[in-house]
Amino acid sequence: MSKKSIKMLLIVEDNPGDARLLREMFKEQGSHNTELTHAECMSEAERHLSEHTFDLIVLDLGLPDAQGLAAVRRAHAAAPHVPLVVLTGLDDESLAAEALQEGAQDYLIKGQIGTRGLLRSLRYAIERKIMEEALFVEKERAQVTLNSIGDAVACTDIAGNITFLNLVAEKMTGSSREEAVGRPMAEVLRILDAASRETVPNPMELAVGKNRTVHLPLNCVLVRRDGFEIPIEDCVSPIHNREGEATGAVIVFRDVSVAQAMALQMAHSAQHDFLTGLPNRMLLNDRVSQAIVLAQRHMKKVAVLFLDLDGFKHINDSLGHPIGDKLLQSIAKRLVDCGRSSDTVSRQGGDEFVVLLSEVEQSDDAATTARRMLQAIAEPHSIGQHDLHVTASIGLSIYPDDGLDAETLIKNADTAMYQAKENGHQSYQFFKSAMNVRAVERQSIEESLRRALERQEFALHYQPIVNLRTGEITGAEALIRWTHPTRGPVSPAQFIPVAEDCGLILPIGNWVLREACKQARAWVDSGLPRGTIAVNISAIEFRDERFLEGVFGILKDTGLDPRSLELELTESVLMKRAESTESILKALRARGVQVAVDDFGTGYSSLSYLRRFPIDALKIDQSFVRQITTAPDETTIVTAVISMGRSLKLRVVAEGVETQQELAFLQAHQCDEAQGYFFSRPLPPKQFAKLLKTGIPEAVVLIHP
Repeated sequence: MSKKSIKMLLIVEDNPGDARLLREMFKEQGSHNTELTHAECMSEAERHLSEHTFDLIVLDLGLPDAQGLAAVRRAHAAAPHVPLVVLTGLDDESLAAEALQEGAQDYLIKGQIGTRGLLRSLRYAIERKIMEEALFVEKERAQVTLNSIGDAVACTDIAGNITFLNLVAEKMTGSSREEAVGRPMAEVLRILDAASRETVPNPMELAVGKNRTVHLPLNCVLVRRDGFEIPIEDCVSPIHNREGEATGAVIVFRDVSVAQAMALQMAHSAQHDFLTGLPNRMLLNDRVSQAIVLAQRHMKKVAVLFLDLDGFKHINDSLGHPIGDKLLQSIAKRLVDCGRSSDTVSRQGGDEFVVLLSEVEQSDDAATTARRMLQAIAEPHSIGQHDLHVTASIGLSIYPDDGLDAETLIKNADTAMYQAKENGHQSYQFFKSAMNVRAVERQSIEESLRRALERQEFALHYQPIVNLRTGEITGAEALIRWTHPTRGPVSPAQFIPVAEDCGLILPIGNWVLREACKQARAWVDSGLPRGTIAVNISAIEFRDERFLEGVFGILKDTGLDPRSLELELTESVLMKRAESTESILKALRARGVQVAVDDFGTGYSSLSYLRRFPIDALKIDQSFVRQITTAPDETTIVTAVISMGRSLKLRVVAEGVETQQELAFLQAHQCDEAQGYFFSRPLPPKQFAKLLKTGIPEAVVLIHP
């Protein structure tokens, strides 16, 4: 114990003799540095305490104006942080003990005060007060911490009775701490198995019995006091004393209803089209496979109808995507109305739909359904102020005649649909084995691609990436464009898959990266604002053994600062061969090259890679951004990605922003950056350079000052 000096001492004693005795004891101990102040009553003492700061108060319990515990309370009220030692007679020792309960640090019995022990007793009293204050601070800090965290915390004693609830636990159980303390844990925390509705084993008893941290079984619910059920997960740990014996347990549990809802939402999103709510390609394939099994068992047929709209692109381009999206939703509803409950209508993407007709008696039944669908689609669609007219072409394939599995049936129905288009709009066509239109078309694209590079038919356009807080252009995404000498512009969605399949994606990707870096350096040299240039990297490019060598070689040749280059990779590319992915990303990071996860949220990989891999940015896929306007009640993924990105200190970029409503939503949720037609279409280099000079108009971006 450190010898705490007593510089200012207040003695409150109405007996002059006792006061003089205390003074003499201090002098005998050589405490000349201690300034003693004597008060004969509590009123006088209170005045001194209001005017001076004392290190210690010695208080007689029998004062003229304050007797017993009343004196202690008044002294404590006047100076709550000053240590207090009480003086009492031999026959009032029980009163002195009560004074300790009221906040006194010690007591001295008149007639038994030793000169040598006086200072030691008083110093001990000061030390105890210091320890009490420190313990209070620690307790207060722990209390504030427990009440500030998002998880519920409950403590029990060894008998299983509640000793503590934090604020979250009070809210989740419906019981206040005062109501819960002393009651058995099972009464306050009623935890059931959601499936069996049976009470789960007492987690506190399990933790204490096994002397280790344990967890609740999966799928548990907490029944709140009012009967409302909350899905929870928890962990329970035993509390030990100094001897290592369990004295109780602490239970930490959390409400997982939001997480479960998000999991269900993401599971639904993985199998359903975000725009129409129809099954997507993955779910359709599964249902076609099931229908084939049933057809074999019942000696029936299965029909697959591949439907593509005629004239939809013109409507989408002229009236905008919001109108086009509503038209697709209208068509989806009509297709569902044309089928039976056992049939499946799915959207494959864009303006393509696939319909599964299960247990068909004969092919004519499928033809009847196809005609009914063509007629339903051709009826005017009332969208806003427009009456829109659109037709469709349908290709049909039949199990088992045209294929024995889902993939073959869908592919052949797709082939038949192209034949129906050639035959004229608003028609259907059954698949015939001689049809090879698509195969010929694909071969033609491949042959043309092989000559496209040497003929310089490729060009890069650049779409600005905009900071949503400042409105500044922070970079650009480089997008390849192909103008065929006879076909004219060919969509990347049409030729990139062919390039990947035949291996041409490597030289094409190398050209894109080199051209983008060269252009970015040229802009810097011309004095334009410096920003990042984002380039998409395919799985084949990323897995090429010369990938890193190629990237660093291009940066050296073009003289571009590596920090100005951002490579965009999809989740599926990152998660394949995670070990080599990690080493490649670390090599890029070491040189300053940035990495963004493209189309984030559309993959099925574990989110753990966000912590494991050195990643700089997340790009929210435009399909989720579109939900802001098409399905405002289903924006969970967008807000979750932004929140996740902020918590992981990753930059979040929204793709495909096309409306002011989408922009306002993203700004309100503090998304970092965005790109899309709302700001600018992808532009050729010269036009993009002009945009860099002028910038995006503030009136367009800064709608939330």
